[in-house]
Amino acid sequence: MSRKYFGTDGVRGRVGELPITPEFVMHLGYSAGKVLAGADWHLAQDERPGVLIGKDTRISGYMLESALQAGLIAAGVDVYLAGPVPTPAVAYLTRALRLQAGIVISASHNPFEDNGIKFFSSAGEKLPDETEGAIEAGLGNSIVTMPSARLGKAKRIDDAAGRYIEFCKSSFPYELDLRGLKIVVDCAHGAAYHIARHVFHELGADVTAIGIQPDGKNINDGYGATAPANLKKAVREHRADLGIALDGDGDRLVMVDAEGNLYDGDQLLYIIVKHRKALNMLQGGVAGTLMTNLAFEHAMQRMGVPFARAKVGDRYVMELLQQRAWQLGGENSGHIICLDRHTTGDGIISALQVLHALRTSGQTLAQAVAGLTLYPQVLLNVRVAKGANCTGQSGVRAAVSAAEAELAGKGRVLLRPSGTEPLLRVMVEGEDRAAVQRWAETIAQAVREVTQAVA
Repeated sequence: MSRKYFGTDGVRGRVGELPITPEFVMHLGYSAGKVLAGADWHLAQDERPGVLIGKDTRISGYMLESALQAGLIAAGVDVYLAGPVPTPAVAYLTRALRLQAGIVISASHNPFEDNGIKFFSSAGEKLPDETEGAIEAGLGNSIVTMPSARLGKAKRIDDAAGRYIEFCKSSFPYELDLRGLKIVVDCAHGAAYHIARHVFHELGADVTAIGIQPDGKNINDGYGATAPANLKKAVREHRADLGIALDGDGDRLVMVDAEGNLYDGDQLLYIIVKHRKALNMLQGGVAGTLMTNLAFEHAMQRMGVPFARAKVGDRYVMELLQQRAWQLGGENSGHIICLDRHTTGDGIISALQVLHALRTSGQTLAQAVAGLTLYPQVLLNVRVAKGANCTGQSGVRAAVSAAEAELAGKGRVLLRPSGTEPLLRVMVEGEDRAAVQRWAETIAQAVREVTQAVA
């Protein structure tokens, strides 16, 4: 079925506008509760399904948490409140507590005015499409409150952060530690503000934490994986060995070395893959996305590691990994998935896998990534009419064909409609920076001309 509200990562939007209103979210919680209550969980006769709710630090999280809680309880589902915790913590705790689902209230790296609702299954994985479809299908039904004796209850999980800290630490080898390593950790004033520094400190590192003073409105504002300038500054000021930046919900990672050089998801995934291969721990191949740098694909070929691309979005990376029984994948934005460590992407655990590689090899970030030189990549956003098929127009096709002919084997072209805005994203990458820039501008201009002609 076509879905009106669920996107690639749950339901998301501007707070106060449909679907991120208290009324809609209460109905969403109720519909989810009815779907969960109707599933065959083999529960005891007097036992109710249980759902964990976690959130990031946005001020709207209080409102949405209450709305979700009301809807779920009305449907006869018990609610377990974890408070502010990273998205991957909800995936872990749902599985660890043997609950029927987990819900995260977060808009990830977006500004505080946005928020979203995303779900995890009892296995700590994104909900299957058919389950999301069933929830959406029930949104049109009125809320019919269960009899009082069958209403759900709510309970706060007081040790949620501590449980997750121990889980993260368990992904790092027991025989290794981080003693002697000076790290700056940027938590984006987000969900990991009271968690990330403790993980690295308890493993022995000397940790300075920034982006740990959330006020409900400053999440991702000048801090975190999408705004690394303050991390670079702090690494230099504290003369740290490296810096780690997470995004607002803690599932995205970028890193900075002592010289202030930034390392994106492609580079960090390369370090993990190379390390696993050297230890004969690599299972199968590696999954990237349409935006993964071509140099990464070429590096995998040189290493003899199978590589495949999924659509943009960690959900599609996960689907590809599961289809091929592989363990490692990610996006250049910093979503990295290590299925032998967690059921979902996790910024803290991904950072620990990079640190494992560095501690084992004795290398710096720059040395560990020396075998991968990213190709220049130019991304231009061209405004188009909603639903317009500009890529099929002859002028655009001709420009793309000419670019591909010149870049053959040394670059690529990707035209991708935005999933949230009336934009066509024109991406060109290759070995020659001047050629990449020239062809990106040429193709973008061809799209503009088509758009003007149609208008």
